[in-house]
Amino acid sequence: MKLYEYAIALTGGIATGKSTVASLMKLHGIAVIDADEIAHELLDIHHLEIARMFGEQYVRNGKVLRTELGKIIFTDEAKKKELEAFIHPLIREEIERRAAVYDSREFPYLIDIPLFFENGAYDIKDSVVVYTPPDVQLERYMKRNGLSEEEAKIRINSQMSIDEKKARATWVIDNSYKLKHLQAECEAFVDRIKKETNYYERYK
Repeated sequence: MKLYEYAIALTGGIATGKSTVASLMKLHGIAVIDADEIAHELLDIHHLEIARMFGEQYVRNGKVLRTELGKIIFTDEAKKKELEAFIHPLIREEIERRAAVYDSREFPYLIDIPLFFENGAYDIKDSVVVYTPPDVQLERYMKRNGLSEEEAKIRINSQMSIDEKKARATWVIDNSYKLKHLQAECEAFVDRIKKETNYYERYK
């Protein structure tokens, strides 16, 4: 069986609502592999290496201070590439391990990969983008993280624009409105996936 045969890449932009969508998908029985969650776990596991690479001020009590580390990662391209060169192979290895388990179940599952289009590192055919208009994305990110407009724009602009991701996606989940609307979008997506895989026939 080909790795990622049943995988769908879940992606979007900063503060477009991927984490909320992932949670809603799990409620509907769709398994999700979260690349960010894996990255956080691996950063803490390898906190001594992070301290060696960037300084002990970015680690406290065996935990990487991700917000503080992010301040240099998003403003220093060389340091960003240094971190990515270290952590991305480890993330990929863990994603592949989990994906093999889900592929064996022969049913679609999601891999939440924030930089799916930017990196092109995963051989996954289909993708679903969580979309929020750029102005709403900026407003939500500033409010959520307590950032200035300048700080928020630097981080958002470090990724491919959300409009370009939307154009490349197989499917789009619209998160422009309230939670109730997003819930309906997720339910419609899950229903479509189940119909396309004959889920209702197989398990009726």
